Amino acid sequence: MDTVAGFEAHYAWLALGLILAALEMAIPGVFLIWMAGAALIVGALAWLTPIGLPLQIVIFAGLAIAAVFLGRRYIAGHPIHEADPMMNKRADRLVGETVVVTQAIEGGTGKVKLGDSEWLARGADAAVGARLRVTGHEGTALLVEATG
Repeated sequence: MDTVAGFEAHYAWLALGLILAALEMAIPGVFLIWMAGAALIVGALAWLTPIGLPLQIVIFAGLAIAAVFLGRRYIAGHPIHEADPMMNKRADRLVGETVVVTQAIEGGTGKVKLGDSEWLARGADAAVGARLRVTGHEGTALLVEATG
């Protein structure tokens, strides 16, 4: 059996595969996992068959290249969709909500209350206490209109 730094080669390949898989979890990018798979396959082959280290390296290189290209192709054809696309878009989540004017909207600008927060608002003039509906946002200001 071939050895790598004092270990049998298949242990080195298996360790490399596990290290690459751990790195993929620490630095996600859907790239190292394919190389980890190639290393694990070479480790299994080296364990089961008497192949030399140079051939193991060639097999790893071929498998890694093929796995990366096939993996990228698969990911491109099967994109990951967010479970909640507005999870980190707080203002977008507010569209359709009803707000109460706390500072009169005059000249197109005022303040509204939604829940326990007060927001800058832009829209048609409205008196304090008026109920309006959120239609969108511009930066941190909510765009509001009269409820119909």
